[in-house]
Amino acid sequence: MSRIAVLGSINMDLVVRAQRLPAPGETVLGESRRELPGGKGANQAIAAARMGAQVWFLGAVGTDSYAEPLRDRLLSAGVHTSELRTIEGPSGFAAITVNPAGENSIVVVPGANHALRELTPADQARIRDCDVLLLQLEVPISVVADAAEFAYEAGTTVMLNPSPYQQLPRKLLTHADVAIVNEIEAEQLGRDQERFRQLVITRGRRGAHFRGCGGESLDAPAPEVDVVDTTGAGDAFAGACAALWRSGPSVAVPWACTAGALAVTREGAYSPGYTDVAARMPSLGSS
Repeated sequence: MSRIAVLGSINMDLVVRAQRLPAPGETVLGESRRELPGGKGANQAIAAARMGAQVWFLGAVGTDSYAEPLRDRLLSAGVHTSELRTIEGPSGFAAITVNPAGENSIVVVPGANHALRELTPADQARIRDCDVLLLQLEVPISVVADAAEFAYEAGTTVMLNPSPYQQLPRKLLTHADVAIVNEIEAEQLGRDQERFRQLVITRGRRGAHFRGCGGESLDAPAPEVDVVDTTGAGDAFAGACAALWRSGPSVAVPWACTAGALAVTREGAYSPGYTDVAARMPSLGSS
């Protein structure tokens, strides 16, 4: 069983469904609203746990009414929360609009996530004890870079999902072993793509492409599904990829493609379990 540490964000998501996404300056009428726990870090931690990994979440919640349900969501998915901090003030929050095609627009208010600025000794011990450290960019990039450097020096595989994209410091480019990006983020990275020893580019309905440091490559398809909501699909992919990385990219990337595809078949940031993914991959189900 893989041991995964996830350093990242945890938010309460307000999901509004509307016939179309509003243009700048435009108001549209919504059809429904739901509050659903989310955040890229928490989503990826839960996705990895549902794929069978042992997962520890390193992050922060506030002291508002959202803190307890956010913590409970992690615990109910089997994610360890011994390193989850409580910071005075509001928890992270995201406003998400979804159209009938499952496309979305998202605005995130970091809240307690923004106060996550340094690793504690407990965080460091947990990272050192894990196989993979999974990172995103919804918490301050300085602590992400510090965590990547610490993990790299400790011999823990550093997997980075640079989303939402921002300019990456040299420390982060140097110490990330694997980067997982979508096609837009790949364009934003530009020539920095070449700095990563291993790169996974997700391509939505077209699956994903893997490139290794030795010139090896792999194209993995995604199963056809009925799209309900694309929120969290990339997080389901990243969590599944981290959970299975010890089996090698030839296993991890195809399984992650299927996990990401199944994630869009339900509303909100849904992560399928190992059994559900295996059922859509009969040729790999026994791997």
